[in-house]
Amino acid sequence: MTTTHDVEHASPPTGGASEAHDAEHDHPSDRTYMGIALILGLITAAEVATYYINIGSLLGPVLLVMMTAKFSIVAGWFMHLKFDSNLFTRVFVAGIVLAVAVYIVALSTFHYFAS
Repeated sequence: MTTTHDVEHASPPTGGASEAHDAEHDHPSDRTYMGIALILGLITAAEVATYYINIGSLLGPVLLVMMTAKFSIVAGWFMHLKFDSNLFTRVFVAGIVLAVAVYIVALSTFHYFAS
């Protein structure tokens, strides 16, 4: 008869799918994650600076491009899509493209782009 105590401290089985999955790709190092954080920080600083610089009607499109770049970096690295099937990446890219399209349509209904 096994008790709860025995089950909690039992070691996980060796071999199997989890080790095979880990062998498929190496996870990025801490240095890589720090580089990604620096890139995301620089893009965020550029977004804030872009708001304060008068670039006229280009403000919206420039911010949307930077937002999409940040989304792609976060989805690719922190959600490990970079290491998974391209199908997952396509699903997330399709989602962000659809979201941006809906956002632009919503803004156009409020005459946002009218001079």
